[in-house]
Amino acid sequence: MDKLRQDVNIGKNFRKLRKACQLTQEEVSAKMQILGCADMTRALYSRYETGELNIKITHLRALKQIFRCSYDDILDESSETEK
Repeated sequence: MDKLRQDVNIGKNFRKLRKACQLTQEEVSAKMQILGCADMTRALYSRYETGELNIKITHLRALKQIFRCSYDDILDESSETEK
């Protein structure tokens, strides 16, 4: 069975949004736990940023709330061309 591949590397967008909010990965994972993502750890969040894992919808919703952004900001493909 083939592994599903992301068509947009949203990990880069997560990193950009997190830094814009001046948060560490540890702080993001703690906020996610408060929002009900009990299984969230810093290591798991880090794997989202590196694109190693596909994100759960509940985690995506929590990150949208934490970063105070739109889904378009998360799914923006323009960061693919940035260096």
